[in-house]
Amino acid sequence: MKALAIQGSPRNIRSTTRRLVSLVLEAMEGEGVETEIIDLCEFRIIPCTACDGCSLTGRCVFEDDFPSVARRVADADIIILASPVYIDNVTGQMKVFFDRLADAIHYQTFSGKTGCSVVTTHTSGGDEVISYLNHVLNYLGVMTVGGLIIATGGDTSAVETVREQAISLGKRLVAAAQLGYHDPRQEADMEANRNFFRDIVLENRDLRPDDYYRWVRMGWIRDADK
Repeated sequence: MKALAIQGSPRNIRSTTRRLVSLVLEAMEGEGVETEIIDLCEFRIIPCTACDGCSLTGRCVFEDDFPSVARRVADADIIILASPVYIDNVTGQMKVFFDRLADAIHYQTFSGKTGCSVVTTHTSGGDEVISYLNHVLNYLGVMTVGGLIIATGGDTSAVETVREQAISLGKRLVAAAQLGYHDPRQEADMEANRNFFRDIVLENRDLRPDDYYRWVRMGWIRDADK
């Protein structure tokens, strides 16, 4: 089993957010899970221009590092989104990455995975950003088991005060991925998302037959030829 943390702080290894998500991953490693952190600031990801090219071909018109990051997401069983709060939201690096996930959202490429969110903040905004990150995971078809927030007040060592909560979250993620996790509210939201995106899949069925028939196999749409 693989777990991938996508970390949006531009401070890289100096990041408090990275330290916090590392505690969650350490707990998962203790459960035998292979873990990895992606620091988005190390990758060149060009902002989306809404050209709709990916919708037609499944590939972005830009040649950058996004495809390699997306492949690592696809290979993982567990996804953790981690960001500090910057002006009441995620970092710019994280938001650019999210916008490039539009095609994965439309086609539910990562559906069936388990995830959670990790947030650090100086004082405020943590609850809203956790909610947003888990909302993005649900958009991707990922079932979430909650999250972890810490308001450090500028003290980076404060991360250690939530070590036990981080360990608990890591173990909860592993159990959810192994045994399955159900939440009627999330499941209803994800079904509504698929219903909304269905027209895109149907419209492009001749251009992207593999994706179309994956939706048919999943039972999300009925084969128009039958």
